[in-house]
Amino acid sequence: QRQLVESGGGSVEAGGSLRLSCKLKGLYISSAVCMAWFRQTPGKQREGVAYIYPSDGDAPIYDDSVRGRFTLTQDHRENTLNLQMDKLKPEDSGMYYCAADLSIGGGSCRAREYNYWGQGTQVTVSS
Repeated sequence: QRQLVESGGGSVEAGGSLRLSCKLKGLYISSAVCMAWFRQTPGKQREGVAYIYPSDGDAPIYDDSVRGRFTLTQDHRENTLNLQMDKLKPEDSGMYYCAADLSIGGGSCRAREYNYWGQGTQVTVSS
């Protein structure tokens, strides 16, 4: 069974840091065409914050709202996708989801539909 399991969420004051981790089970990160972290806040549409093509060797792609503060890394040995979040702001609060897509030809990582999702991990940043 293919699963994505997030961890690392929590509560932190503005300016602080958190590190999210997404453990892949039943599939290898190298088999994904795209992987990403999304976040969702009540009443708002889910938004992508960071994307990566795991096997291309290209640099991650970041949403403007997090560029320079968040760092996306992949660990093929541990089969995890990690999101280091620094200089956190209250507007970064939300449920964070890891996603993977194995579809070839599904479009760019920013535009495609993802077929595997984790259960989410909550991030709360207080002012």
